[in-house]
Amino acid sequence: MTILVTGGTGTLGRDVVRALPEARVLSRSSGETRGDLLTGAGLADALAGVTVVVHCATTLGRKDVAATENLVAAARRAGSPHLVYISIVGVDRVPLPYYRAKLAVERLIEASGLPYTILRATQFHQLIAKLFDMQRLLLLYPSFSFQPVDTETVARRLAELAAGPAQGRVPDLGGPTVRTARDLAGQYLAATGKRAVRVPVRLPGKTFAAYRRGDHLAPDHADGKVEFAAYLADR
Repeated sequence: MTILVTGGTGTLGRDVVRALPEARVLSRSSGETRGDLLTGAGLADALAGVTVVVHCATTLGRKDVAATENLVAAARRAGSPHLVYISIVGVDRVPLPYYRAKLAVERLIEASGLPYTILRATQFHQLIAKLFDMQRLLLLYPSFSFQPVDTETVARRLAELAAGPAQGRVPDLGGPTVRTARDLAGQYLAATGKRAVRVPVRLPGKTFAAYRRGDHLAPDHADGKVEFAAYLADR
């Protein structure tokens, strides 16, 4: 089995590479496996002999679709390896532009003719922390909940899926606990020692209504092993 990881230097990708130490890592500018998802350059050579692709790369926007189109086209020519894709819980229910792009990528992979497995996960601890890191005297938080998950758990699950047969869409993966954003903000302040006033924010629109409904949560799949407070203590 020869595994190629895209996005191997990203937040999740680094943990995936640690979970798959023998895997190749696709890179645009360095390393032994060079290739550019956005232009398609070098992908034929990068995929030569590859039996599984773990697709973690993201542009955080619509370009994800074009990048995956190039990857799929090259994969077909290279013998149709098993494509394992990481997506986000709620991409089919939350009308956020990035979620729409992730859903479009899912649909592209499903129609690609490649053997595939798609895993959706809830928000990573790093994302929640980053939202708070950017603020100072006032700590604004949305009036809904999150179910943050540790990237090591997600990476281990992707490694397991890569080692097995294609399964299509598999059960979602969520963090261990659903917590209000206010609670998470309080944990952040306690862990960092920062002094700030927590201020709730309630915004209109379909996107935030979907978040308030919990369309981005997976309480029935609370498989994460690390709570947000524990992540903050260790980072």
